[in-house]
Amino acid sequence: MSPTPTKKKAAPRRRPSQKPSQKKVSLYKTGLGPLPVADLYTRCDLSSLAFATTDELPDLPGMLGQARAVDAVEFGLSIQREGYNLFVMGPPGMGKRSLVMNLLEAEAARGPIPSDWVYVHNFEQPHKPNAIKFPPGKALEFKDDMRHLIDDLLAAIPAVFASDDYHAQIEKIDNEFSEREEKAFNLLADEAQQSEIVLLRTPSGFTLAPAKKGEPVTPEEFEKLPDEEKTRITQVLETLQEQLEKLIRQAPQWRREKRNRVRALNREFSMIAVEHLINELKEKYQALPETIAYLEAVQADLIENADDFRKPQDGQTLLESPLGTPFRRYRVNVLVDHSTTQGAPVIVPDHPNYPNLVGRIEHMEHLGALVTDFSLIKHGALHQATGGYLVLDAHKLLTQPFAWDGLKRAMRAHQTRIDSLGQMLSLVSTVSLEPEPIPLDVKVVLLGERLLYYLLYEYDPEFRELFKVAADFEEEMPRSNENAQLYAQVIATLARKESLLPFQREACGRLIEQAARETGDAERLSAHMQDLQDLMREADYLARRDAQSAVPAAAVQAAIDARQRRAERLRLLMQEDILREIKRIDTTGSKVGQVNGLSVIEIGDTAFAHPTRLTATVRLGEGEVIDIEREIELGGAIHSKGVLTLSSFLATRYASNLPLSLSASLAFEQTYGMVEGDSASMAELCALLSAIADVPIIQSRAITGSVDQFGRMQAIGGVNEKIEGFFDICQARGLNGEQGVLIPRDNRKHLMLRADVVAACAEGKFHIWAVSDVDEAIELLTGLPAGEPDEEGAVPEGSMNYLVASRLLELSALRQMYRGKPAPPRRPKKRK
Repeated sequence: MSPTPTKKKAAPRRRPSQKPSQKKVSLYKTGLGPLPVADLYTRCDLSSLAFATTDELPDLPGMLGQARAVDAVEFGLSIQREGYNLFVMGPPGMGKRSLVMNLLEAEAARGPIPSDWVYVHNFEQPHKPNAIKFPPGKALEFKDDMRHLIDDLLAAIPAVFASDDYHAQIEKIDNEFSEREEKAFNLLADEAQQSEIVLLRTPSGFTLAPAKKGEPVTPEEFEKLPDEEKTRITQVLETLQEQLEKLIRQAPQWRREKRNRVRALNREFSMIAVEHLINELKEKYQALPETIAYLEAVQADLIENADDFRKPQDGQTLLESPLGTPFRRYRVNVLVDHSTTQGAPVIVPDHPNYPNLVGRIEHMEHLGALVTDFSLIKHGALHQATGGYLVLDAHKLLTQPFAWDGLKRAMRAHQTRIDSLGQMLSLVSTVSLEPEPIPLDVKVVLLGERLLYYLLYEYDPEFRELFKVAADFEEEMPRSNENAQLYAQVIATLARKESLLPFQREACGRLIEQAARETGDAERLSAHMQDLQDLMREADYLARRDAQSAVPAAAVQAAIDARQRRAERLRLLMQEDILREIKRIDTTGSKVGQVNGLSVIEIGDTAFAHPTRLTATVRLGEGEVIDIEREIELGGAIHSKGVLTLSSFLATRYASNLPLSLSASLAFEQTYGMVEGDSASMAELCALLSAIADVPIIQSRAITGSVDQFGRMQAIGGVNEKIEGFFDICQARGLNGEQGVLIPRDNRKHLMLRADVVAACAEGKFHIWAVSDVDEAIELLTGLPAGEPDEEGAVPEGSMNYLVASRLLELSALRQMYRGKPAPPRRPKKRK
C-alpha cells in the first residue's frame, strides 16, 4: 500500500485501484528464514532405480522424451505427397541425426530399389548427352556388355576386312573401273589412229599428236607438210581433243563411283561384323526402348566409322582411348548404380555444395585447351538419392553459394539438371555440355536449429511450400521416477553402444542429477544426449584408470569436477580481481545505496557468475531515474525495460498523489561491457530505496531477481551459477554465517546447488532466502521492517516505507518551495 502525504490528521492511503485483495502478513513480525537444506538440491531417489549396474537393463527403444518429434518424423517420412519434406529442428547434440537415421533406415528398408542411370553419347547432338534408365544393377552390366561389344568388334571388323572375299570384291571393283577407263581410252586411240593421230600417255596425263606410220612426227616434219594436210590434221586434233577432255572429265566421276562402291562394300562387310553382335544386345535389352534406340544409333555409327576400328592407335583399346579421339563415344558413363543397394537409398552428403548436390561436368586439358565429353559428367547427391531420402545439414547447405537455390529448383522441377556454375555466371568460356535432365523423386530431410527454420519460413516463400512438416525436438523432459528409470535405460544403451563399463546405480543417479542441473531446473531433465554421452565417456576413462569393473558415482563426480577445472580460467581471473580488491565487492559491513547484484557470463560451453556492485544516488529533481548504462549505450533493451519498470513502481507506490521530485542515477560499477537482462532490476530498486531512505544495505548479502510494476519479484535464469558465484567470494574471504543470497521465490524449484554450497548452508555458514516482493527483499537487506500499511494506509514509523515516503515528501516540499507554491506535509502520517 503506497504511503501518500495527507493533511493534518488524515493518514496516507492507497488508491482504491491499488488496494490488495487480501491483508498481507507482516514480515517483521513473523520473520523470513532461509530455505531449508532439502530445497537446495533435489537428489535422485535411488530406490526407484531397481538395478545394481546398467548391465541388468535392456536397451531403450526409440528416444526418451521425444514422442512428438518421433511422430512428426514418422508422418513426414510416410506421407507421399508433394511438398511434405521435413525440417528437423533443435539444438546440436540432441540426437536428431541418430533418430532420423534410425527411422529412415527402417523406412528405406521397406522401399523399392530405384533405377540405375547412365549417360551416353548423343550421336546427333554430341553436346547434349542422353540419359538412359536401367533396372537396379543393370547399368554396370550394360557398361560391361558395351565393353565386350567393342572388344569383339576390335577383332571382328579387321578380320572381315582382311578376308579373301573382301579383297576379291575390292579387286573386282578395281578391275571393273580400270577396264572401263582403259576401254574408253583405247576407243579414242583407235579413232585417232585412223586419222594418223596417236594418243600419248605422259607423266602429266594424256596428249594427242600427228603421226606417220604410227610414230609421232616432229614439229619440223609437221611444218614441211602441205598446208592442206596441216589444216586437216589440225581439225582432227581439235575434234579428238574435245573427246579426250570429255574422257578426262569423266574420270573423277568414275573415281567417285568407285569410292561409293567401295564404301557400300565396306558398309556391307561392317554390317556382317556388327549386326549379329548388336542384335544380341537388342534381344537382351528388348524391354528397354531407350536402350534399343541407343543400340541402333551405335550400330549406325559403327558401320559408318568402321575405318576407325581398322586402324587403332598404337594398339590402344577403344575404352582406353584418350580424350579427343573418336573411340570414347562408345563408352557408358554409369551415373547412378544400385547394384549393391538394399531398399531405398539414404544419402547424407557431408559437404552439400552446389556441384555435390546437382552434379558437375569436369574438363580435361587436351592439345592446350580444356575439353569435355559425356564421360566426364559426375553425379550429385540428388542423383544418388532419387527414389529414396536425402538428409542435409541446413547450416552447411545455406552457407554454400547457390546450393539452396539449386536444391529448391530441382525439387520444384522434379528433375536434376546439371548446370556448370562457371557457365551460369559467365566466368568461363570453355565448351561445355547440356546433359539431359534426370527425373527426381526424393524425400528431403533438413537438420538444423530453430532459428534457421523460422528465418526460412518467414523470408523464403518457397520454403513453406517445400517443407511442410516440422519435427521439433524437446530440450528437456519432466523429472519423475518413471523418467529416471527410462533415463537409466538410456545410459545403459549408450554404454553398450560406446563399449563403456557398466554404470552403477549410484552413478546413474549422479548422471540424472547432473542432467537436472544442466537444465537449470530441479524438476526437469536435459534431453541433450551428446552432453550425457561425453560425460559418460569421461567417467568411463577415470574408472578404467582406477581399474574399476563398473563406473561408480565418484568417477562421475570426478569427471564433472575435471570439466569445471578445465573451464575455470576466466572465472578464477575474475575472482582474483575481486579478492585482490582490484574490483571492489564488499562482503562485510553496510553501505547506503549500494547492493551486490549477480551477473552470469556464458563463454563457449561453460557458464559462471560473479557479483557486481550496483549503486544508486538521489537528489532533488523532476522524477527522472537515469540508467547510466543506457545513457552510454552499454545497456540492452531488456535491461532498460527493467529500469523503466522499477521507475514505474517507485512513482506508483510513493508518489501517486504528488509529483516525484527526485532525480536518481543507477550504475553497474566497474563494468565495461554490454549489460543485458532484467535480473538485476530488484537489486537496483533496493539500492534506490536505500539511497532515498538513507538506510544502509547489508553487504554480506547479494540479490538477484527482476521486478514488475507492483513490486513483485520474478524468476530469473542462472540462479544456481549466481548463488555459487557469490558463495565462492564469501568462502575465499571466510564464511561467517551472515552471508547469503536472496532469490525469487519462484526460483526455488530450480535449485541444484554444488555440494559445498549445500554443506555450508547445512552448517549455517551460508544462507539462501526466497523472497516474493520488494518488501521482503528490502527487509532482509537492511534489517528494517518494510512497513506494511494498515487498513487506513498508515505505515509504522521508522519502517523503510515510512522513511522513503518521508524523504520524497521533503523533496517535494523543497521543489514546491523553489517554485513559490505551498509545500506539502514534510512527513507521512504515522501509525499510532
